[in-house]
Amino acid sequence: MRVFILLFNARKENEGVHTIQIGDRNKVLMFELEEDAERFSILLEAQDFPIPTVEAIDDDEVKAFCSDADYDWELIPAGALAIPPENNLEETIWQADAKPDSQQMSQKELDAIRRRLEGLL
Repeated sequence: MRVFILLFNARKENEGVHTIQIGDRNKVLMFELEEDAERFSILLEAQDFPIPTVEAIDDDEVKAFCSDADYDWELIPAGALAIPPENNLEETIWQADAKPDSQQMSQKELDAIRRRLEGLL
């Protein structure tokens, strides 16, 4: 089944997938309808979040990526009004100007995730 996910810096070296953080877990949202994903993207923009790109992808590929990255996933059914959380991370691992620190992934981990993301496209 084709679903729609949100990517930041799509098709660039520092590409990242949008996730919702719940506790210490990350969750990728998969939207059944492109329009619902675009609506969510607009809501993120209204929160001064960088504008993501809506990308169509096979749900099995997203599930495999989530399994490899130890992320959760959620299918947002057609017509459901998904709303971003009020609190956003101040700094994300995909920002070009992010400074390495002990909480960020190593370059090896980032390269592995990047390869998996490239395989999704």
